[in-house]
Amino acid sequence: MPIRILPAVGDPDAARSLVSLLSQLPDAEPLAPVVDSTQLVDLLARFAAESVDELPEVVVVHERVGPVPALELIREVALRFPAVGVVLVTTDTSPGLFAAAMDSGARGLVGLPLSYEELAGRVQAVAQWSTGVRRHLGHGADVLAGVGGTVVTVSGAKGGTGATLVAVQIALAAQASGHSTALVDLDLQTGDVASYLDVQFRRSVADLAAVGDISPRVMAEAVFRHDSGLALLLAPAEGERGEEVTDRAARQILSALRSRYEVVVVDCGAQLGGAGAAAVETADLALLVTTPDVVAVRAAKRTVRMWDRLQIRKAEETTVVVNRYTRATEIQPTLIQRITGTAVAGTPVPANFKELQGAVDAGRLHELDSRSTVKQALWALAGELGLVRTGERPVPRRTSVGFRRRKELP
Repeated sequence: MPIRILPAVGDPDAARSLVSLLSQLPDAEPLAPVVDSTQLVDLLARFAAESVDELPEVVVVHERVGPVPALELIREVALRFPAVGVVLVTTDTSPGLFAAAMDSGARGLVGLPLSYEELAGRVQAVAQWSTGVRRHLGHGADVLAGVGGTVVTVSGAKGGTGATLVAVQIALAAQASGHSTALVDLDLQTGDVASYLDVQFRRSVADLAAVGDISPRVMAEAVFRHDSGLALLLAPAEGERGEEVTDRAARQILSALRSRYEVVVVDCGAQLGGAGAAAVETADLALLVTTPDVVAVRAAKRTVRMWDRLQIRKAEETTVVVNRYTRATEIQPTLIQRITGTAVAGTPVPANFKELQGAVDAGRLHELDSRSTVKQALWALAGELGLVRTGERPVPRRTSVGFRRRKELP
């Protein structure tokens, strides 16, 4: 079966060169090139309206296709047409751009000037991947179409600040409002999501780390479907296996989850590793949980500065959640905002562990009483973050939530 390849190239000379080389590939059937991002998306939409099988197996995007930046275009194609493999052609083959391209949904990257061997290898590998995806789609796999899911990371300023509690409850709130929701435990050595939700499951995030292409079937085998409706991807029971989850593996796993679920909540714990750093860096929303005491707020400030130094995330793109809050505390949210330089969620979580103790000890945090002030605050927080589907979408305060700016190809 011929490999249908759709080039997206703005420059006529570059288009002729690319089509000429593609025509030499075995079993290749290059389509007439499109000259801009709008034309590409419209053409793919017309193909998809007829059938998934009408879509080309491979789309080759030139770095200067315009007017939409190449990485943004790749993201849109990957999310709207998940059965199409995208290859980026670029002069910049640095690890940074490679990672950004993979995060956006590209299946491969080819450097300029073009090499026949490199182009042939990438196109054939991506075509095989596309064929496999379509085979799974033909067997009823549930791949999310349309816009991609929202990834929210929850990190603790230090151990014991309540990051897992926050992650579990905002995920439950999103699921209860009608969003398909996945909860991922990336606290790889000391994750407690399974304990909080009374789950025993032999598969974990480490089982996906070595998988090259995460198909819907592979993902389904690794995910545990909880009674609450949440899809759980748990930390490994053996903490030492956490080392298997590299930053690249984490990016790939979160990208696969984003394409299948409307909301993906990631518990990153309080220790920063490669996987957690990759999750925070690529998240749409990054929450940092602290308590209103000197030690925890100092830890929050250290974390924010470290993220900035490592170029993981800027302070203004981070949202601090204040847990165990009381009006009588000397350290108020406005002071935390000034100290850390971050946004602070407008909904603090009250200090009332007595409400939680029974559910936590029983491992039934999903059965926390709806009258609990802690639960009410956390579900209100989910609404503030835009994770709850309601008749009228909650509008957060202008200074409350920091949103991640998308990367663009220079």
